[in-house]
Amino acid sequence: MNNEYIEQRNGGYYVAGTRISLDSIVYSFNEGQSPEAIQEDFPSLKRAQIYGAIAFYLDHQAEIDKYLLETAREFEGNAIPLEQANPTLWAKIQRAKADAAQGDRSS
Repeated sequence: MNNEYIEQRNGGYYVAGTRISLDSIVYSFNEGQSPEAIQEDFPSLKRAQIYGAIAFYLDHQAEIDKYLLETAREFEGNAIPLEQANPTLWAKIQRAKADAAQGDRSS
């Protein structure tokens, strides 16, 4: 499902000829950012590319929303819990929570 502004490759959607994912544009757009604000975040893109990406998204919204949901689920499913990824940080967070709870009880 390629068009002038979006191409599918490596299992994802990208602004044609760039490494910028359609996901990035869509998330910004759905957060209410204007194409001009999105361009500030991605200065290597031309305004026409941003409008083209948004138009592509709107023309294929159901399919792209499904893709984004599946991608997010896959990412979450592959995430390593902090307890395993960084046990030291996990222990510090747990101690801070316990200290905070202790402080709440003494008030």
